[in-house]
Amino acid sequence: MPRMTAAAAAVEILKREGVTNAFGVPGAAINPFYRELKNVGGISHTLARHVEGASHMAEGYTRAKAGNIGVCIGTSGPAGTDMITGLYSAIADSIPILCITGQAPTSKLHKEDFQAVDIASIAKPVTKAATTVLEPAQVPGVFQQAFHLMRSGRPGPVLIDLPLDVQLAEIDFDPETYEPLPVYKPSATRAQAEKALGFLLESERPLIVAGGGIINADASDLLVEFAELTNVPVISTLMGWGTIPDDHELAAGMVGVQTAHRYGNATFLESDFVLGIGNRWANRHTGYNMDAYTAGRKFVHVDIEPTQIGKIFAPDYGIASDAKVALELFVEIAKEWKAAGKLPDFSAWAASAQERKATLQRRTHFDDIPMKPQRVYEEMNKAFGPETRYVTTIGLSQIAAAQFLHVYKPRHWINCGQAGPLGWTIPAAIGAATADPETPVVALSGDYDFQFMIEELAVAAQHKVPYVHVLVNNAYLGLIRQAQGNLGINFEVNLEFENINTPEIGVYGVDHVKVAEGLGVKAIRVEDPSKLGEALEQAKKTAVEYRVPVVVEAILERITNISMSPNVDMSNVKEFEELATEPGHAPTAIKALKV
Repeated sequence: MPRMTAAAAAVEILKREGVTNAFGVPGAAINPFYRELKNVGGISHTLARHVEGASHMAEGYTRAKAGNIGVCIGTSGPAGTDMITGLYSAIADSIPILCITGQAPTSKLHKEDFQAVDIASIAKPVTKAATTVLEPAQVPGVFQQAFHLMRSGRPGPVLIDLPLDVQLAEIDFDPETYEPLPVYKPSATRAQAEKALGFLLESERPLIVAGGGIINADASDLLVEFAELTNVPVISTLMGWGTIPDDHELAAGMVGVQTAHRYGNATFLESDFVLGIGNRWANRHTGYNMDAYTAGRKFVHVDIEPTQIGKIFAPDYGIASDAKVALELFVEIAKEWKAAGKLPDFSAWAASAQERKATLQRRTHFDDIPMKPQRVYEEMNKAFGPETRYVTTIGLSQIAAAQFLHVYKPRHWINCGQAGPLGWTIPAAIGAATADPETPVVALSGDYDFQFMIEELAVAAQHKVPYVHVLVNNAYLGLIRQAQGNLGINFEVNLEFENINTPEIGVYGVDHVKVAEGLGVKAIRVEDPSKLGEALEQAKKTAVEYRVPVVVEAILERITNISMSPNVDMSNVKEFEELATEPGHAPTAIKALKV
């Protein structure tokens, strides 16, 4: 039996589980593991500038490509606690990442050793499993179980904490005979699928709500096939955006209190049956007024996690199943029923959804200086095509992006949906671009998100990771300012100051161009909306030429309120800006405005 250090065995297992890339920051307590990363070879490592950044890089890496599991590595103490935010955002969005931390020697764990913290206990609420390995011979089994857990059922993250002496100890381990454990996923039965689709036969205005579970299951093609067979319109959730192309005749928009379309909400409120697949009825989708969301319609809920069914409200029928397995059955049954003439004709209903899509639009074309944010997304639609992968996290910039941008493929909208930590965008974009260098990545940030982990731009410069980063700058915490308006305050949300080193930018404060250039990337500042398209085109070319990120900073008007519900009610979304009343008001809308 071959003998090797436990750390070497761990690296061998990573390779056999399909890991090719890792993101992290070395330190004394994890250095033996880093030694084996070097000695064993086969895994490319990206050195982050912040350990939280490494965890978000791992998330972006996982989210960009089916089958990926991002790995982040840090030393003991604060490195582990820094990565908790990444673990939280991963478990909230059902994203499998593996977090590996170093730890003080086992003999020192309860003696207040330097940078020794019980990271497993801290991480337990935000992982599927968190383990401090106390016996070297257990390392292979713990890593094997970690990959089994991350892939089984509802995907999610795992943390493995390795004490220094455990990493260094020699164990018997044969990598050549190692095999991953079988993955467990609950599967719908034929009887369950038929009962679920029985509700479809009884409905007149059905909708499919397509969640992120469909993307996780790599089942978007099946979703589209099922929708086309039944002629049922599809509402994507924020995490499921891209399951059906935005320009498909059955794509009915998004629903919710923020990241929603006028036509999406209107169509949903007209529906009488909703089939939710791989979604979790998140409150930014449903709102808090559950009567408005549920009244007058029946629900079937399909989810891989049994305890998700009934968590928010009781559906009329629930199925615990992997989305792909359920959709395979739905397609099979729909084909049979269609051939037998059992499926109702929903063509008039589907046409009405497209009619709303062509009439209920928001205006994007404004020529104001400083720019209105809506114009930024209009220019992005012109500059970036269907192959573009967007990466963003939270704030008015993300909410407006979901209202105005277009997504055509799964995994082309990478968004930290539930946790929404500021600073997530830059490292997640690096992870996504590392996972799939052939797909153009466009990141989107407000100024505050951009400043949170701006140091990670140096990582992309060092490792030659090119992408375009659109930065919308109003020198405000825009979403919080808008929320504070409901309380009658505007307190501690303004970021403006006069930068003595860059007086030409007035009160916009931070000179993002200088900072970006200092970190080794390229940057362009734009104040005139008529120049923005040219800047975006230049950014694409410059990113390719220099193999680094290119930041395009759009200087916005200080205050713009973006459409959303003031009382978290999807039936009561307030429009603050002029709506589109002629085609020139929304020239890049997915359907030409019908007047």
